[in-house]
Amino acid sequence: MPTEQSADLEIYSRRESEARSYCRSFPRTFVKAQGSELTDAEGRTYIDFLAGCSSLNYGHNDPDMKTALIAHIEADGITHGLDMHTGAKADFLRAFEEIILRPRGMDYKVMMTGPTGTNAVEAAMKLARKVTGRQNIIAFTNGFHGMTMGALSCTGNAGKRAGAGGGPLCGTTHMPFEGAFGEGVDSLHIIEAMLSNPSSGVDAPAAFIIEPVQGEGGLNAASAAFLQGVARLARAHGALLIVDDIQAGCGRTGTFFGFEDMGIEPDLIPMAKSFSGMGLPFAALLIKPEHDIWGPAEHNGTFRGNTHAFVTARVALEKFWRDDRFARDIAAKAEIVRDGLQAIADMVPGARLKGRGMMQGVDVGSGDLAGDICARAFAKGLVIETSGAHDEVVKVLAPLTTPDAVLRKGLAILHEAAREAVATTRIAAE
Repeated sequence: MPTEQSADLEIYSRRESEARSYCRSFPRTFVKAQGSELTDAEGRTYIDFLAGCSSLNYGHNDPDMKTALIAHIEADGITHGLDMHTGAKADFLRAFEEIILRPRGMDYKVMMTGPTGTNAVEAAMKLARKVTGRQNIIAFTNGFHGMTMGALSCTGNAGKRAGAGGGPLCGTTHMPFEGAFGEGVDSLHIIEAMLSNPSSGVDAPAAFIIEPVQGEGGLNAASAAFLQGVARLARAHGALLIVDDIQAGCGRTGTFFGFEDMGIEPDLIPMAKSFSGMGLPFAALLIKPEHDIWGPAEHNGTFRGNTHAFVTARVALEKFWRDDRFARDIAAKAEIVRDGLQAIADMVPGARLKGRGMMQGVDVGSGDLAGDICARAFAKGLVIETSGAHDEVVKVLAPLTTPDAVLRKGLAILHEAAREAVATTRIAAE
């Protein structure tokens, strides 16, 4: 029999690794979730503006996904199939081809990798090196691509990189993201100059890896011109273009892919987070067919492909992406978020909005202030986190399905928390 769920937090400090992080900001035991809300063991309900760090774009426990998954389990459907053929996998692949790829004129093979985003990034890096015969991968300042050693070598954050414990994070070169050195500095020009100079010390690249919007890096949104420039440089130098759409994809920025309508065709696209639709572990690498040169089992993993996730991912595609209604709804909600964040930015001198779609935040210029705002918001019933090099951005990642009334209520809580935090900061400065 299961034990009674408890609000006592002592078991976590006694038995769970010190690597735990989100729970330090939200010291509660959560026992139930529905839509855009979480409930803790004491019965208090919180609005969720974190959504599993964009792993729950369709909210908690979507009823249609849940019904399909329960039916699959009750029918003794396959739970674990390695990479064998299963009905659930075939149904997902057909839906992905019909609903996502063909309407966008996209032709990609789907490689099932290990179950998290970093596994998809590792596969992309490995394949780019195999295709080109080169080692160097160009990543960008403030980029985040995962915590395993290869993906971590492409991640910019010093705190995350410190987790390697001094181990080698090699084979990559970090270049400035758009606007990284200020508005007057042309990042593309710098990159092109470095690659064109035979004495720059930068080896010929196997690939460029870039996020359309840098989630952990502070919601820095790449423009179409910048992404097109990176794609042009990749072609000119014989490199592949990897667009890491793990956090920005599955509708988070307003379209299914975070780079749609930007005039680029990535060679490789790592996908994860909301790809399963329901928060189940599921990562994949989309590969241009001409680059799919793997031999059988040359890259594998025991959990490559999650059959339960195939079931829920198919339902997510069929429910939300058969036409443009969901995208239009996301755009309307994004305006609500933008207006709410602008009201907060107006309180803080120099503050500015960042990101796009439902991947937006406000840079308040200080990690201390942003952290205080989020802590006060949590005390008032809102789960929200920071991002950025100095944790200076208050980041909204509400489920894309959040009802407008709940979205406005969460933003009102955030506004009140910001008002209190700003007032406290001013008093302390006087």
